Parts: sequence; C-alpha cells; structure tokens
Amino acid sequence: MKALILSRVTLIWLILAGATLLSWEMGHGAGFDDIRYASTSIIAIVFIKIRFVILEFMELRHAPVPVRVAAEAWVVVVGTVLIVLYWSRIGAPA
Repeated sequence: MKALILSRVTLIWLILAGATLLSWEMGHGAGFDDIRYASTSIIAIVFIKIRFVILEFMELRHAPVPVRVAAEAWVVVVGTVLIVLYWSRIGAPA
C-alpha cells in the first residue's frame, strides 16, 4: 500500500487534481483583475494537464521518440493556436 501511495502515478494524479482546483478558482475570478488573463491561464493549465495525461496515463513517456515528439508538438501547437485565437477574438465586433 505504501508503494502505491508513493508512486509516480499517484503524485501526477495529485498534481492534476490541484491544477483542476486552481483553474476552477481562477474561473471564479481569483488571482486576476482581468478575466482575459484568467482565461489564458486556464487554457495553459489545461494543456499542461493534457501533457501529463498523455505522458503518464497514455504511457507515451517511454514511447518511441517520434511518437513522443508528435504528442508533445500537438500539445504545444494546439494550446498556442487556442490562446492566439482567443486573444485575436477579443475586441472583435459581435
């Protein structure tokens, strides 16, 4: 039982749970005066969580290098595109 509690997967799960609580709190206005910064932070937290899930729970940490690079690149590209689209839409007419 002690090995299960001290395992890497348990630590990652706790980090993911903490990140969920942090993003939930930011969504309710804590930490930023401007909602745009809170929204951007939430998107970034989500993609950090996605990276942890891909590497740990989908077990790509020990995958062949091209597969891991593709997964890591997907996280960076999609996260960046979403943030850029979000910021480019701000101030646009409705």
